[in-house]
Amino acid sequence: MNDIDSRVAAFFDLDRTLLDMNSSTLWAKHELLKRSISLRQFGRVLLWNALYHLSVIDIETAYKEALAHYRGRPYDDLEEETRRWFARDVAHHLRPGAGRALREHRAEGHQLVLLTSASAFAARAARDTWELDDFLSNDFLTDDRGNLDGTFIAPLCYGAGKVQRACAWAKEHEVDLRQSYFYTDSYSDAPMLRQVGKPRVVSPDPRLSREARQRGWPILQW
Repeated sequence: MNDIDSRVAAFFDLDRTLLDMNSSTLWAKHELLKRSISLRQFGRVLLWNALYHLSVIDIETAYKEALAHYRGRPYDDLEEETRRWFARDVAHHLRPGAGRALREHRAEGHQLVLLTSASAFAARAARDTWELDDFLSNDFLTDDRGNLDGTFIAPLCYGAGKVQRACAWAKEHEVDLRQSYFYTDSYSDAPMLRQVGKPRVVSPDPRLSREARQRGWPILQW
């Protein structure tokens, strides 16, 4: 970052915004190939992703069900596995337009912040891969041995939860949301788009496309 005192942030969603697809699909393929999940479970993930894209998912139920699968796994082991997976299977899915936007905001000295419903494992890997300044994502609680206990830190970084987390982050870092940007493809992020002064809609889902046209938000095709 060129200016550590910048009061402007550029927030970016991850899936179908920075990336040209949903990273959870890639993770599910990774899990399927190593036989950690069944074909039925893989199909369940694809269904969740379709519902997420339509902004009609029960996100808490989906997260609870997914976390049950990882209960007892060492947090640090999953962190390392995710980092290797991200480098191998995900990083090259960065949209060309996303790369340009990151470079342009970096040149302006804006703080680059990932704001995603993905896991903290994936978000940390993305932050480090693309040299972002920070990330806001979903993270998970552990027991006294450092193993996942099957619960998440509330509120989930989704919908109104994204707004709550981003507003707290902006206050802590003295960032003016009225001068800041948010890039996303998803209608579930409409509350956050309304919080920033410079909303940017990227290859939107149908509901967000409709809202963007009604509100005059710029629509980008990356």
